[in-house]
Amino acid sequence: MLTPETLTRHELVGLSARVRASDNPDLLGIEGRVVAETTNTLGIERASRVATVPKAGTTFEFELASGELVTVEGRRLVARPARRTEKSGDSKWR
Repeated sequence: MLTPETLTRHELVGLSARVRASDNPDLLGIEGRVVAETTNTLGIERASRVATVPKAGTTFEFELASGELVTVEGRRLVARPARRTEKSGDSKWR
């Protein structure tokens, strides 16, 4: 179940996201739906374009299905999505 406490261990694709803070001021305010994720970036679709936003140096705000907003420092998300979402092994996100 996706909760604020478990967000960093879940799939992010499909969630609404917004850039709340960034080392790059050009990225501030980017918002839309997460459509892609790599080890170091999130692809956020906005108005038929996808903005590639680095995870490190960025603070994101995600909207859960309940409407609750969750703020996450991007450095906590830097990892291969499959590794970050695994439920066993030595994952630091468990």
